[in-house]
Amino acid sequence: MKKTALDLLLIAIGALAFALGINVFVIPHELGEGGVVGITIILYYALQWSPGWSSFIINMTLLAIGYRLLPKKTVGYTLVAVAMHAWFLHLTAGWHVASNDLMVNAIFGGAVIGFGIGLIIRRDGTTAGTVIIARLMNKYWGWNISRALLVCDVLVAAGSYFIIGAEKLMFTIIMLVVATKVIDLVTTGVNPQKSVTIISKRKDEIAQKVNAQMDRVVTVVSGQGYDTQHAVDILYIVVNKKELPLLKNIVKNTDRDAFLTIHQLQDVFGKGFVDLQKS
Repeated sequence: MKKTALDLLLIAIGALAFALGINVFVIPHELGEGGVVGITIILYYALQWSPGWSSFIINMTLLAIGYRLLPKKTVGYTLVAVAMHAWFLHLTAGWHVASNDLMVNAIFGGAVIGFGIGLIIRRDGTTAGTVIIARLMNKYWGWNISRALLVCDVLVAAGSYFIIGAEKLMFTIIMLVVATKVIDLVTTGVNPQKSVTIISKRKDEIAQKVNAQMDRVVTVVSGQGYDTQHAVDILYIVVNKKELPLLKNIVKNTDRDAFLTIHQLQDVFGKGFVDLQKS
């Protein structure tokens, strides 16, 4: 119950940030946007239709089409996000900041919008529209959500060329790239974890040093070399970004012939990281 309440609170904050990004940085300076919001902005520029209402209608339609392909929890959270985003768009209409620098507005607009969308996605919600499409691309094709969003959003934003012109379209694309980076930052965290696999003849020494110097758990996975057909033990370790240089130095100073691979992880739960009960 507490987790659901926290989720809804953070989704509300994300919806507010998303709406502020549109009303404070985008519309006053006639920039474009991607996805459904980009379409609603075009409708606003061309026909003066309310972005709040048109966003709500289009997003609810898309959600009705794709709700069967999403978890029930995500659908419920998306309903909240869409409704609150539409309401905040109406509530903050006319807000602006005293800056006419398009680059500043594109960067800050992208940061605020990316923070809002990232917060909603991190709590298992979506803002419907192209976010639903991006989630489906992630689910079935393995696409990174933020990159899938960028592709969808750039395609929609390109359509605003005929309304806002080439220069402001270029600033819009800068804003979308910034938003994508911030979404990554919010959804993966400021210090993403790394998984490291190590193959070494001196694996025991490496494991002992990791335990002693880093206080990290080392898992031994059994494998076999295809060419040699010899059994080999593989060390598997999860560390945070700040610990990675120390781990690399341990390996380098112990066995310069070791084979090491590093992969970025999105979420890590358990001892030494995030408590699974609090996630």
